[in-house]
Amino acid sequence: MTTIARLMALAALACLALQPARAETITSKTFAYFSVGGRTAAELDEELSKRGPVMKHSGARHPGATRIKWGGSVTYVRRGNRCAVGEARVTLSTEIILPRWKHRKRATPSLALIWDTLSSDIKRHEERHAEIARTHARNLERTLKTLRPEADCERMQARVDRATADAVSKHDADQARFDRIESKNFNDRMMRLLVHRLKSRAE
Repeated sequence: MTTIARLMALAALACLALQPARAETITSKTFAYFSVGGRTAAELDEELSKRGPVMKHSGARHPGATRIKWGGSVTYVRRGNRCAVGEARVTLSTEIILPRWKHRKRATPSLALIWDTLSSDIKRHEERHAEIARTHARNLERTLKTLRPEADCERMQARVDRATADAVSKHDADQARFDRIESKNFNDRMMRLLVHRLKSRAE
């Protein structure tokens, strides 16, 4: 359930005077909401399918989404007669898009319970997508810091490009794997959550 912006090419490349390699992952997370109407379960389903964010890779709408934007910069330095990564900075911004039901306060207790359970699970799901992205951003940062120097900066840049492409591939694969697992377990997970909430209310 996520729209993943492709990793931007790491730029600001320059061969500078010798300086220690360091890295800093800068992350931000924001939330956005879309309104849904409907007063029955069927109407809510229809509203979510009509108003949910569109996934670029599939063109389908989903009840929630996490928009992820990567960026950053790499500088190159001379170490003796070789070129190495001097400073690496990876940036990551995530926007979590969630539904907000306009008629929640006037809903029947049973429908309110279902909505609260579903919307909470959607939020948890999208938060996990953001967490996966943060993990991969940090991994890329560490990878860039530890790349071995090359004979010249052109070759060093090629190594950075390969490392970046690998990071994109692993990130996308992990996000897709998470979605597959979540989709497969959706019904069982929702039933457990509903039972748990019902028990909590009864206590």
